[in-house]
Amino acid sequence: MLKAIFFDLDDTLLWDQKSVAKAFEATCKVAQEKYGIDPNNLEEAVREEARKLYASYETYEFTQMIGINPFEGLWGHFLDDHDDFRKMSEIVPTYRKNAWTNGLKALGIDDQSFGAQLAERFPEERRKHPFVYEETFPVLDKLKGEYKLLLLTNGSPDLQQTKLTITPEIAPYFDEIIISGGFGKGKPDPTIFEHALERIGVNKDEAIMVGDNLMTDILGANRVGIPSVWINRHNKERNEVIPTYEITHLNELFPLIEQLTK
Repeated sequence: MLKAIFFDLDDTLLWDQKSVAKAFEATCKVAQEKYGIDPNNLEEAVREEARKLYASYETYEFTQMIGINPFEGLWGHFLDDHDDFRKMSEIVPTYRKNAWTNGLKALGIDDQSFGAQLAERFPEERRKHPFVYEETFPVLDKLKGEYKLLLLTNGSPDLQQTKLTITPEIAPYFDEIIISGGFGKGKPDPTIFEHALERIGVNKDEAIMVGDNLMTDILGANRVGIPSVWINRHNKERNEVIPTYEITHLNELFPLIEQLTK
């Protein structure tokens, strides 16, 4: 009998990819106005430089385990009480500045002070553009009170709480919120899923996990034996990780729930 629904946050309820894309668009436009460069080329160059730099730091292994991507590093402060987060918090100002400065350099513009200016602009723009999928609140409205709801998100508690603060309507729907950086391990590690089951007080066959990422949400749920629901809005190809169910829109949860509660 279904009693609880676990939701991922980024790109399941919050449209994080769109927020990041909008922040890049607005920031790169500033560079276009100053230097006449193609904003799309700059975005591509900065994303590439960010990935390379991010992987070069001693904190990289930790960020992989907790599930923090390079673009979160371009706007997060990581003011969390943990040695690795403290290291990240020291690294990110230089990381941001270098990602933007190196991105400009890749397009033939050597201007460190402008790179630093863009590095500060990007976090401002990201905070200004929190996007939520149109079906998120109607779906949560219908589920609230019918099932126990748990939010299971990878990331830094400081940054994930920032996302929830700038979209204040989301958190009140949830009975429990678990952030990997606070727990100590991220999805797909089985222990965070086991912890979620304990926190909400249900067995693995009384819950489902809904998420967009095969390698974190779905793989982790599968490892523990929680039925998994992959939300595949953008027609991505499956890999070796097979979800229990696949949907393309959160509204498709309702017939699925009906089937599970028969």
